This record gives sequence, C-alpha cells and structure tokens, in this order.
Amino acid sequence: MRVIGVDACRGGWVAVALAGDLVPAAARDTSLAALLDRFLGPQRDGTVAIDMPLGLVESGWRDADRLARGLLGPRRSSVFPIPPRSVWAEPDYAAASLRCRELTGQGFSVQAWGLRAKLLEADRYRQECRHPLYEVHPELAFAAMAGVPVPHSKHTAAGRELRRELLAGEGIAVGALPAGLLGDVLDAAAAAWSARRIAAGRAVTIPGRPQADSEGREIAIRF
Repeated sequence: MRVIGVDACRGGWVAVALAGDLVPAAARDTSLAALLDRFLGPQRDGTVAIDMPLGLVESGWRDADRLARGLLGPRRSSVFPIPPRSVWAEPDYAAASLRCRELTGQGFSVQAWGLRAKLLEADRYRQECRHPLYEVHPELAFAAMAGVPVPHSKHTAAGRELRRELLAGEGIAVGALPAGLLGDVLDAAAAAWSARRIAAGRAVTIPGRPQADSEGREIAIRF
C-alpha cells in the first residue's frame, strides 16, 4: 500500500509518497483535495498522514498537543496549543483570542492562528469523508527516529541536514532542493514515515485514550 505524508507550505501543500521501493515521489498543489486525488488515484488506495491539527474540542485544550509538547522538550515550541472549534469561526485574531479566553481562560499564539485557512481546509476534507486522514507531527517523527528530540531547528542548515540523514537511515532519500522548499519536503517525508508506521500498526498514539470531537472522531497525534 502507498503511504503519503502531507505538510502545509507557502501557497498550498506538499506531499511525499512512499511505495514499496521507498523512493519518495513529491508534489505540490494549492488544494489539499487535488493533491491527494493525484496520489490516491481512482482506487483511493493509501494511508495519509498530515501535519495539521485534526479534530477540535468544544472547550478547553487538546490533550494531544500538551503531551506532544512534553515529549519534545527543546522542540516543544513547534507544537502550537490548538483552541476550541468556535474560536476558528472568528473573523480575525483579536476576536479569536477573546473567544479563546472566554472558553479556556487563556489566549493563543498568532502563529497558531496562522494555521487557520489550512486547518479549516483539512477539516472540510474530513467532513466530506474524502479519505481518512491521520494527524502527525514531523518533530515527533524525527525524535522517534533519533531516540531524542532533534537538537537543531529545521530552520538551520545543520538541522535540515540532520533530518535528511535521519530519513536516509530509514530508507527515505530526499535529494537536493532549495532551502526554502527542503524544510517542507523533509516534514512531508517525516509525515510519510509516520504514515508507514500507521499502515503497519506500529505507530505510537498520543494520548493513549484520545479525546473526541463533536462527531465522535478521535483527537490524537501519531508517530
């Protein structure tokens, strides 16, 4: 079975697909649905893991984010705490932050608000039941490959090279790319690594007892 990892990038989405030979195929698109249609084909065959929050609580915070931040230590800032569903219906960050404080007693980061368009796009995809999606986080995947959280930021040359080496050790070769694209492709490849573990039944799921959204779908991160 093909496994596909997806990451948000400037102007859209990037995906990396692994088949039996483990040689990745990568593509970009402005539309998540169009990108996945390209890889899944008419048979809709494949396991898709995406670096994007899936599943929103009605109040409070997601346990998955709290646990992921705890596991990542020095890389904890790469996981944004995601506020309740109604926050994302607000028209701007100021209104969203006020609504978040009403529901949780706290505000949330403008960086998390920056996910809004793509978070809602992924949410619509799930609502339409186009194909199952699994939430993953690349830094959890890289930490699992390395045995510890990766010490260097992915925004540094050393951090990108270390992540490339970790993927190569798993049989996933990422070739030379411009620095502006390489980080996104490395993250998508890490998501594909997680998708491979999900398909094989070997993925770690946090939390062990996931929360559920208003439609009963679990809220969990896998790696």
